[in-house]
Amino acid sequence: MKSHRKGVFEMKKILSLALAAAMTLSLLAGCGSKDSGSSTSSANSGGASSQTTGTHDPVTINFPTASASGALYAVGAAITNLWDTEIDYVSASSQASAGGIENLTLVSEDEAQVSIAISSNCYQCLNGTDSFEGYAYDDLKVIAGLYFNPNQVVVTEKSGITSLADVAGKHFAVAAAGSSVEGECRNHFTAAGLTYPDDIQAEYIDFTAAADMLANGTIDGAWIMSGAPAAAVSQALSSGCKLLNIDDTIISSLQEQYPWYAPLTIPAGTYPNQDEDIQTSAIKMVMFCRGDLDEETVYQLTKTFWENIDKLGDSQANLKGLTPEEAVKDIADLPLHSGSEKYYTEIGVL
Repeated sequence: MKSHRKGVFEMKKILSLALAAAMTLSLLAGCGSKDSGSSTSSANSGGASSQTTGTHDPVTINFPTASASGALYAVGAAITNLWDTEIDYVSASSQASAGGIENLTLVSEDEAQVSIAISSNCYQCLNGTDSFEGYAYDDLKVIAGLYFNPNQVVVTEKSGITSLADVAGKHFAVAAAGSSVEGECRNHFTAAGLTYPDDIQAEYIDFTAAADMLANGTIDGAWIMSGAPAAAVSQALSSGCKLLNIDDTIISSLQEQYPWYAPLTIPAGTYPNQDEDIQTSAIKMVMFCRGDLDEETVYQLTKTFWENIDKLGDSQANLKGLTPEEAVKDIADLPLHSGSEKYYTEIGVL
């Protein structure tokens, strides 16, 4: 699996480098669409602009995201399309992946350069704990904290489940073994007094399959961690399922051991047949990169992202309303890249 994944990314690297070389030759011939000297590109959000000055060697950014059916895939595509369009020397593209833990692995192995994961997984990767024990990547750096990613616990009405403790003995989808979502199941069910996974009948299946199985009643519940509204949750709630509340006691217990958790409310009406607000736990998503990306490139990535955040928010609901001021908070004390730090200092956030 790992060798296959590596082969795919190496092929993408070769293609991207070939594209960058072709673009460079085209620019030298005077027929390129990007100016390799000094350029100013107008953004489509409130008159903001992204400007690159001087010359810079071509940079290829591979950006793994998550499954193609998830919200993170679309978010990554929007960001890389922006960078690819607005920064003259950057060739950026997003790819589907298995999500946060794989994203961190790919970046740490230099098979990708930028990605997104929850802050908890980033902390574990930086420090070599949990899934990354013995495989610390101590040069991981942050570009920006993004939005909070909520845990969404969906159960069937007929299951009789009204709390996390009630999942004991039930058929429950916990996502892929070893994934960040399974880690959320472990943390929360343990906080609820269960022994994980022994006390439940764990089904290791993805969100899409879980939504289908919830709809036909072959499982009792599923853990879905995704920006709301999530398609899998909408499908399940359209089929007679419901969202569980995660109460203050569970969240407080989690915060004692894992300071990155925060309470979050999913407002009534977010999903079909959801008539009440739902309280759950959430972790901030973090856009991170390799520490060896040069300062000027990461400065341009950060600057271009924030100068176009209104446009990005119009196309991707999860990016709507983000601010640079909040981008440096609730990120588990992860270190900023010097290029991002330069930008935040320049605009007065730091």
